[in-house]
Amino acid sequence: MSEASSQNRRRIAGVTVPLFSLRSARSWGIGEIGDLADFAGFARAAALRLVQILPLGEISGGETSPYSALSAFGIDPMYLSMTLVPDLEGDAAGLGDAGALLLSRARASATIDYEAVRALKREAIARAFRRFREHEIAFGTPRAQELAAFRVAHRDWLDDYALFRALKDAHGGSAWWEWSAPLQHRDPAALAEAASRLEEGVTAHAYQQWLAHAQWADARARLAAMGVEIMGDLPFMVGRDSSDVWAHQDEFRGDCSVGCPPDAFSEDGQEWGLPPYDWERMRANGYAWLDRRARYTASLYDRFRIDHLVGFYRTYMRPVAGLRDAKGRLAKGFFDPGEEPAQLAHGERVIGAMLAGAKSTGAQLIAEDLGVIPDFVRLSLARLGVPGYKVLIWEKDGAVFRDPAKFSPVSLACFGTHDTDPVAVWWEALGVAEREAVKKLPLLAPVARELGAAFTPAVHRALVDQICAAGSDLVLFLLQDVLATRDRINTPGTTGTANWTYRLPASVENLVRDPAVAAAMTMVRERVERSGRS
Repeated sequence: MSEASSQNRRRIAGVTVPLFSLRSARSWGIGEIGDLADFAGFARAAALRLVQILPLGEISGGETSPYSALSAFGIDPMYLSMTLVPDLEGDAAGLGDAGALLLSRARASATIDYEAVRALKREAIARAFRRFREHEIAFGTPRAQELAAFRVAHRDWLDDYALFRALKDAHGGSAWWEWSAPLQHRDPAALAEAASRLEEGVTAHAYQQWLAHAQWADARARLAAMGVEIMGDLPFMVGRDSSDVWAHQDEFRGDCSVGCPPDAFSEDGQEWGLPPYDWERMRANGYAWLDRRARYTASLYDRFRIDHLVGFYRTYMRPVAGLRDAKGRLAKGFFDPGEEPAQLAHGERVIGAMLAGAKSTGAQLIAEDLGVIPDFVRLSLARLGVPGYKVLIWEKDGAVFRDPAKFSPVSLACFGTHDTDPVAVWWEALGVAEREAVKKLPLLAPVARELGAAFTPAVHRALVDQICAAGSDLVLFLLQDVLATRDRINTPGTTGTANWTYRLPASVENLVRDPAVAAAMTMVRERVERSGRS
């Protein structure tokens, strides 16, 4: 570790919770930007000084996964706190009786009803924009000038994004490759005509982003005042039907699709249906798009996770033509670059470009280096000073669990991620032999007799003690691991309403009044403070 990085070390503990999962008395059936500060105060009461969320990008229509976004830039308008929009009068003003009833149901729902939330907010935001256009833009007020300044400051992504969104609206949501040929191929005359014809829609989408970024800046300032960091997520890829692929078609490959090779968990591997980067083109322009993306992401967060880090060293892809054989099995793919020396050189150039982008605001990169990761990738990350993940449940040598105290300081220690079961579910699913192996960890061994098959308060305390003692500078708990609950956020390889719809069991205001929650928070705070992470 370099001298500079050692001087910037900060041993803390944090909590992972999707923004959509937050709940407050004022939110409209989904977690909102305005809920972040209240939740950060709640977390801080347990000595947790970092909140990790999932990607913020606008989720494609009909989708629920934050990893299926219409752009690598921007904030999904469904995260706007409607009570903080100056151009709306009252909490649910203008929704009518039917809208007010739908809002009441969305707020009371145990899980997120995305269709209801989107319909309610789309109508409210449209009404707010009409008022803004009539009372602000029409008179060139200071707020109208602020929007104009925002559009100039973010024009490197916002111009394409806003026009793309307006065009999708005009085409009934159809994919960009279904538009007319001049628009598909971005003929300058066709783009200029569309921008003029759809000026109101383009401005409306810019307005939404302006509101969202203003609310985000306020939330970040409130977290900073509490001494709480915010950590985000940079997805590996963007969707084919995204403003980025449409605007930069020469930097993405249309002939192939990204996935994963066969492994112990999947005989055929995985197919994600995403367009690979055209690395040759990106190298030629110095990874300009990735640099802009990293700079933008760094402007939102104190730290951010690079999803599927290994893909930036070697991308596994299959030709779209012949993607599956006659029996429906996935065809064999290939890595780009193909050989290890080229993969290492390529990966370090890409990560170097992203590090440079992050450095513009002082943000720190975190590498999601889980799954099948070649040894050379982890050695490369260590040289670059980029922390990787240490997931306690997977850190084993054969049947022996590794001592977390020996984890590198330049790492992130956790029980699991948004793609795994909470620790309570993991513990109770352990076989007898594996549970006995866990109980041999240094801080569990002295109390092993107290640790049975059930996830009791004694088991909870012992495991929190053990992870807090990790050598890693950053320890992350799922919110479920803090509260000893069993709800899952996502199960990879599955679809359905169980994924990406988790909400807090109660509003933050009411959670603090729950004796069981208060007891769990007190226990976590005592152990975090005892470990020196406060």
